Amino acid sequence: MIDKSGSALPKHGVPAEQVLAEIRQLRAMDRPTHGGRLFAYVYDPAVPGLDELAAAAYAESAHVNGLDPTAFPSLLAMENALVGAASRLLGGGPGTSAPDVVGSVTSGGTESLILAVKAARDARPDLAAPRIVVPASAHAAFAKAAHYLRVELDTVPLDPATLRPAVADVAAAVGPDTVLVVCSAPSYAHGVVDPIEQIAEVAAAAGVRCHVDACFGGWTLPYLRRLGAPVPAFDLTVPGVTSISVDLHKYAYAPKGVSVLLHRDPALRAPQYFAYADWPGYTMINPVISSTRSGGPIAAAYATLRHLGDDGYLELTRRTREAVRELAEAVRGVDGLRLVAEPESTVLCCTTTDSGPDLFVLVDELAARGWHTQPQLTYAGLPRSVHLTVTAAVAPRAAEFGPDLRDAVAAARAAGPVALPPELLALAYSLTPELLTVDLVAAVAAGLGLGAGGGLPDRMAPVNTLLDAAPPAVRERLLVEFVSLLQRPAY
Repeated sequence: MIDKSGSALPKHGVPAEQVLAEIRQLRAMDRPTHGGRLFAYVYDPAVPGLDELAAAAYAESAHVNGLDPTAFPSLLAMENALVGAASRLLGGGPGTSAPDVVGSVTSGGTESLILAVKAARDARPDLAAPRIVVPASAHAAFAKAAHYLRVELDTVPLDPATLRPAVADVAAAVGPDTVLVVCSAPSYAHGVVDPIEQIAEVAAAAGVRCHVDACFGGWTLPYLRRLGAPVPAFDLTVPGVTSISVDLHKYAYAPKGVSVLLHRDPALRAPQYFAYADWPGYTMINPVISSTRSGGPIAAAYATLRHLGDDGYLELTRRTREAVRELAEAVRGVDGLRLVAEPESTVLCCTTTDSGPDLFVLVDELAARGWHTQPQLTYAGLPRSVHLTVTAAVAPRAAEFGPDLRDAVAAARAAGPVALPPELLALAYSLTPELLTVDLVAAVAAGLGLGAGGGLPDRMAPVNTLLDAAPPAVRERLLVEFVSLLQRPAY
């Protein structure tokens, strides 16, 4: 049984098996990470034995420290091997137009993107107020990078028909203080690839770096192209692309968290490093944000890539593509639903029509049937939608989705839309972030069933409906306080 005090530090030590039993009991509260029914957050290839291999490789290097590659050359060798694999997959390396590609292994996509922004910013020390140009569909990690690094964010709106930025709008946003232009391959929300060749040309003409965020799709788009999909040029084969990132803990199916950030040449990467010698201790030199880094994730990623191989990834991508097709047909076959965009990669994004059910109620009904999807709120005229990240593990279950989707739509229609108290909706419309006091947010959270100490409501439709009614700045403030209420220790 779990210690009811919630403390990780008991007075007396607990036997190992009991500790593991506690963790298993806690894990029973989580959504399933395997089985092909979770469409966000985790990536499951459904390859027998892969979890065990990755765990064993992780254990071999868990206590190795990536802080000093001269002390632990095994990690240096594995990192270089991972960077080389990513480079070859994404159009770089010997015999290509980008033969001098270098890279770093990071803890995830957000770190890769922050470092891409840092390298671009620090390459222009002459600018007092550097700026980056991003499509509205760019990952929120760029906003986080801008916030952390005190860089201004210039957001380019999307064409509501294509869900991409217009190249002319990107060109108009680039100015004398711009240090980086960003593209997505594909965008996370809708799964479409930006016009990267044209945007990279705009950046190059202005003498500005261009980063391609391929964290999500970088490991599948090359294989989709080999399978006959019309994948546009997006990687280091595009002359104006100066850096690109890809997450290995996504479609390379490595455990969390491993990403690779590539630069076209060493000079472009140089400002990414941090070095400091003006103190009496060791000279600090870091290629990434962390200093101490466990070798566990790196070794697990290395083992995963070695075990699956190029042909293995091609087959996993084929299965994923078939699953996407089957899920898309299921959506097309249900009255009241429509695809937001035709699938171009491994994302399915759909919404409801005017005659359809309440989308947030539909998400809850799907969850009640074991399908865990990711709701997305309305934004700048784009409708609320449901995001499905499709992996190879979905393929064996894809045929089950259609009937459950029809049942969920029928149940959502019968339940009707969420009806929040008018005063609560008025509050969401009228308040500014500054007016949202801690006590007020706590009262709102309690009314929605969000309790302190980890309590969550059985259904999230009321919460999502309230957030959807609020402008983005109020959403942010509400969510910060909601999560803060949940992240409180039990004493």
